[in-house]
Amino acid sequence: MALVDFIPVDGQKRIAQAITEAEKRTSGEICVHITPRCRFSPIWKAKRKFNKLHLYKTLRRNAVLIFIAYKSQKFAIIGDTGINDAVPDGFWDQEKETLAASLANGRQVDGLCEIIARIGESLSTYFPADREDLNEISNEITYED
Repeated sequence: MALVDFIPVDGQKRIAQAITEAEKRTSGEICVHITPRCRFSPIWKAKRKFNKLHLYKTLRRNAVLIFIAYKSQKFAIIGDTGINDAVPDGFWDQEKETLAASLANGRQVDGLCEIIARIGESLSTYFPADREDLNEISNEITYED
């Protein structure tokens, strides 16, 4: 399976651009990872992928991973310790609901762009953008078969 089976090339570009725009509002880093299958808990798998992608290496420990296993119809949104220490419980609930509805309706690109924008806005309260902020993580979707 190829990534284009789930997100066409033009959709991948829209998502990368949404990440770029969202990260202009926050020093937080947003990563989208897509895989076809997940046999285990999506949270568990997302945490493993978070570590494998070295997302914990951001300066402020403020990376977010949106993990989607599209054939298994599972997903997770997780943040690093800097985010988890700063935000209230249930911080990702609205984004999870939006993403679930978008995926169920076959609107994965629109749904991802929408929640990426929301994440950028929400994180700007806790991690505002500053002039010296570096883009520490690629804005391109990561993918594995």
